[in-house]
Amino acid sequence: MELLHSGKVRDVYADGDDILLVASDRISIYDVVLPTAVPDKGKILTQLSLWWFDQLSDVVPNHIISATDVPAEWAGRAVRCERLEMVMVECIARGYLAGSGLKEYEKSGAVSGVELVPGLIEGSKLPEPIFTPTTKVAPGEGHDEFITYADVEGSVGADVAAELRRITLEVYRRGSEVAAGKGIIIADTKLELGFSGGALKLGDELLTPDSSRFWAADEWQPGGTQRYLDKQFLRDWSSSLTGWDRTAPGPEIPDEVVEATRNRYVEVYERLTGDRWR
Repeated sequence: MELLHSGKVRDVYADGDDILLVASDRISIYDVVLPTAVPDKGKILTQLSLWWFDQLSDVVPNHIISATDVPAEWAGRAVRCERLEMVMVECIARGYLAGSGLKEYEKSGAVSGVELVPGLIEGSKLPEPIFTPTTKVAPGEGHDEFITYADVEGSVGADVAAELRRITLEVYRRGSEVAAGKGIIIADTKLELGFSGGALKLGDELLTPDSSRFWAADEWQPGGTQRYLDKQFLRDWSSSLTGWDRTAPGPEIPDEVVEATRNRYVEVYERLTGDRWR
């Protein structure tokens, strides 16, 4: 078995023709891996992704080969996957205005070239979900930047661009419907897609607290910060610090903040799947 890549959160191993994707308990914000781990985080991300892959298997195929045929020491946090030729576009769907999308809207009235109605505020629900792609930048090489749909067409061709947009918006629509029934709003989400045998498949993770913004639906109120059930809670904590310029090394996370972050990951897992986290 060969270590191919150690990312911010996941380690990627080659095992013959297959890939082993191992989710660690590392956590990153603003593209910086913090020195403090969040217990069980990797397992929660893996198990929640597997649940979503199963829920949405009729929308788009995925890269999973097995969740059990993995080394014992990685049980619960690793999956055996197909090798995909990844598309070098971050596929993002937004149904609500928050984060970098909000900043972009306030600056230009649009996100990724998609013009939005005037007067929207933080937490506003958009008239309809939008596809807001960004560049895909390697760790340590800067931050992802918004690009337009025309940019995607220029990069991958019109047919592939149309399919990326269709899949992204349909995954968001179906996922949002499921989450709404569990009292959760999915404000936005990011997908990773790649080719296998000429077909696009989902890779990496799916609709997790690392790749999505989850809000408690019964507390949603446009005009301010929502109650996050994802790692935005940690970003907000870091913003209260003085002296950190969002570059490595990141700050140590206090025990109570680690626990509060873990509790949010567990809560969203339990509310979505209906299973107790053990």
